[in-house]
Amino acid sequence: MEIKSYQNQAELLVKEYLLADSIIPYTSVICGICACKMVYDLTQLFSNVYFKSYPGLSKLQQTEWSNRSISTFHAIFIAIMSLYFVFWSNLYSDHEYAGPITFRSSALSTFTLGVSLGYFLSDLAMIIWFYPFLGGMEYVFHHLLSVAGIAIPMLTGEGQVYTFMVLISESTTPGINLRWYLDTAGMKRSRAYLINGVVMFVAWLVARILLFMYLFYHICLHYDQVKQVNSLGQLLISIVPLVLSVMNLMWFGKIIKGLMKTLAKRH
Repeated sequence: MEIKSYQNQAELLVKEYLLADSIIPYTSVICGICACKMVYDLTQLFSNVYFKSYPGLSKLQQTEWSNRSISTFHAIFIAIMSLYFVFWSNLYSDHEYAGPITFRSSALSTFTLGVSLGYFLSDLAMIIWFYPFLGGMEYVFHHLLSVAGIAIPMLTGEGQVYTFMVLISESTTPGINLRWYLDTAGMKRSRAYLINGVVMFVAWLVARILLFMYLFYHICLHYDQVKQVNSLGQLLISIVPLVLSVMNLMWFGKIIKGLMKTLAKRH
């Protein structure tokens, strides 16, 4: 009975406080930041034990090693959740609910965006602190754009469907990080490096080129509903995907060049 009482109190705490609609945006961001710190510390702990090359890295390289571990975990989490919301759940279905699709949200969707926002804030802080080692101005700009593109839909509950469509593109991050890990471990000429390069090419084409084409199609198809979103939300829906598309095309060109260079060396 005593255990049951504690369980009921814990459930009440989560329901009434941690997942209360009014504070979900704030608790979720804190959860995201805390999760980043936990993954960072655990990565350092496990890497020292299980990766022989890790102790031989410089302090900055060890920092980047752990930083990329955080981004990998976030990418897996947000890609799965975004795919669920956009394609598998009924939240944004044209046939399940009445009313504009651009005004739909839930406690879970808001919490998910908050966790992602916590990650981008943490990563942005690390990029600025170690600037320019973890990335140049393009990374700062990308993260500032991401923070704005996530925070506003999270706080207003408007346009979340398009935020999740954009966040599906994070599915390419694990491949990018694996490429860095293989390079750092001296495995640039390995078969794993080549296979990862091919997978990166396909993943980038699907998640950052074709998916963004579908996103623009979806915006045009629901433009009458997009016009009902607040003016700042409309600006974000118009600007963020367009800017990210340009950046994606530029990075895609670099991926193609890198893959062709790797294939040429093997032949």
